[in-house]
Amino acid sequence: MAAVPSLAWRRVGGLLLLAVALIPVLALAASRGPPPGLAELLDEMIRQDGAPGVTVMAFRDGRLLFRLDRGRIAPDARLPVASASKWMAAALVMTLVDEGKLSLDEPIGPRLPEFTGPAGAITLRQILSYTSGQGSLKGLVDVRQPPDLSLRESARRIAALPLADPPGAVFKYGSPAFQIAGALAEQATGQTWAALFEARIARPLGMSHTSWGAPLNPGLPPEAVRNPNLQGGVVTTADDYARFLGMIAAGGEWGGRRILSAGAVAEMARAQTLGKSMAFMPGGAEAGLQYGLGEWCEAVGADGDCTVVSSPGALGTYPWIDRRSGVYGLFFMNRRLPLVEQQVQAARRLIEQAATRPDR
Repeated sequence: MAAVPSLAWRRVGGLLLLAVALIPVLALAASRGPPPGLAELLDEMIRQDGAPGVTVMAFRDGRLLFRLDRGRIAPDARLPVASASKWMAAALVMTLVDEGKLSLDEPIGPRLPEFTGPAGAITLRQILSYTSGQGSLKGLVDVRQPPDLSLRESARRIAALPLADPPGAVFKYGSPAFQIAGALAEQATGQTWAALFEARIARPLGMSHTSWGAPLNPGLPPEAVRNPNLQGGVVTTADDYARFLGMIAAGGEWGGRRILSAGAVAEMARAQTLGKSMAFMPGGAEAGLQYGLGEWCEAVGADGDCTVVSSPGALGTYPWIDRRSGVYGLFFMNRRLPLVEQQVQAARRLIEQAATRPDR
């Protein structure tokens, strides 16, 4: 009969077995850490460019690689994300396209009769790709509108303005047309924009700290804003935005639930501006960029599908997805993007290179 090990040896053996069992766990944890040099790069950005603090989250194929909070930023900080709102607005509209309540290519005139003549032929696709002919960010038309209007009244005021370009002819970033998309969404459902977002995006994703507001009236409670700025009015947390980003990266699914059809996500990430004049771009935008539906196309495949997409905001929030590698992530801060973009792009390259190394 084999000898029974002593209690002491059993304890030692148990510890050895535990250590062996922990090796892959520890290796996995190490593989999820931030790449060397990233923290120092972020600290340099804070020190030189005046960003109070920054949160960076990076993922690959739905797995969190790491999260870093550097400087003066609370883990649950709620910040305005400016143009990073556009991605969320387009996604909400696309839930109605999925259900057949709206169509990307139907003229808006029959639904909104205040749009007459050439403006009546504007389509939702043109609205969400900034090719509807209603000017650019320079006018700040929607930003200056009172927050207590209805979205339908917001659309009426935009309809009263002359078209700057023939619909579908040119791309001009930042036109007020997203407000028209919001009016269409409310008309098609009989619900407010805030209620639609809560039911279709926020609640299914667990985004409990996200709301829509008016950038020039940041102190107003969300319930007092009937005319939220749909291209720049979101206030949220890094965790909430990461949930939205993960859903888009997963082709419209989250937690086993479908939020958007895979076709809707793919259509958003199709370059809608190929062959069109890119007549107005935001400051710092690189030449060659294209635009999808509510998101930038940083790289476009041979079939016109965007392989790298993003939706940076002027206040520093910068979400992106690289579908070639499965890597996606988020820079979250409150600092004007042109002041920090060089460091953000350097940090992003560092993240992508580290995440796609063979040992990752």
